[in-house]
Amino acid sequence: MKIAVDERIRGLMKENGLSQVALAKKIGVKQNTVSAWVLGKKEPCIENLWRLADYFGVSVDYLVGRADD
Repeated sequence: MKIAVDERIRGLMKENGLSQVALAKKIGVKQNTVSAWVLGKKEPCIENLWRLADYFGVSVDYLVGRADD
């Protein structure tokens, strides 16, 4: 199963009109960290998956492609 984190983060950022810089500030990480995620170079650690899920109001399962909602 392919983990869809990069696609999901990009989609959520677009839906919410967020830049990488804005998202990084909202969840307390550096912009280059968000960049690595959306480019598929790195995957967020579990703590950052929790932060992303909480911020966007989605589940971690959604972020990693295990659920569609």
